[in-house]
Amino acid sequence: MKVLIFGASGMVGLGVLRECLVAADVTQVTTVGRSAADTSLFRRDREDAGFNRAVAGKLRQLAHADMFDYAAIESQLAGYDACFFCLGVSSLGMPEAEYARITYDLTLAAARTLRRLNPTMAFVYVSGAGTDSSEQGRSMWARVKGRTENALLAMGFAGAFMFRPGAMIAMHGARSKTLAYRLLYPLLGPLLPLLRAIWPDRILSTEIIGLAMLEAARRGAAKGVLESPDIRRLALRGA
Repeated sequence: MKVLIFGASGMVGLGVLRECLVAADVTQVTTVGRSAADTSLFRRDREDAGFNRAVAGKLRQLAHADMFDYAAIESQLAGYDACFFCLGVSSLGMPEAEYARITYDLTLAAARTLRRLNPTMAFVYVSGAGTDSSEQGRSMWARVKGRTENALLAMGFAGAFMFRPGAMIAMHGARSKTLAYRLLYPLLGPLLPLLRAIWPDRILSTEIIGLAMLEAARRGAAKGVLESPDIRRLALRGA
């Protein structure tokens, strides 16, 4: 299986990147973004010679400045079986038009190109718990995410899966690029494993999310929109 990852430098993106690199059935991983993902963050694997060989053999990082236009690199985006779209920004302090441009317009620009180039591709989009499928709610970010999900589901991919994780535990060196989250995680970190033991379906790890994405790409899922309990069940199905 050959996979594309958008947003591989973020917390969820790094999580799925790591799982793709260690998966035996993934033969090529290409990241697409303005900057490369820092694979040295996979601290548990840095001294593992086998893992380092897998990275060298599988990973290709494609730098691309204009994430709204892929004409210049179309030839490098064809021939893939799955796309894991983990690119996103926090809506804090952001006007709706600007947030929609980054969340909806940018995502759809990539998805339309990939759908045309890879008609049998599975497309997995990372949304978030609380996303509003009706597009009518009071929460701006939830409406925009809902509109994005709906457009992707209607696009005609061989498989389209909207992941809505909530609270997450970062594993294997993955970390958020959002400053507020980076400040909160050290404070909440000691509590999260305990809370996860109490509510395993509600608090997921980046590893579980990555495993579930791979399973969706391999064998699909029972529905197009997956909340945290669905994501965990999907990961366990592929374990």
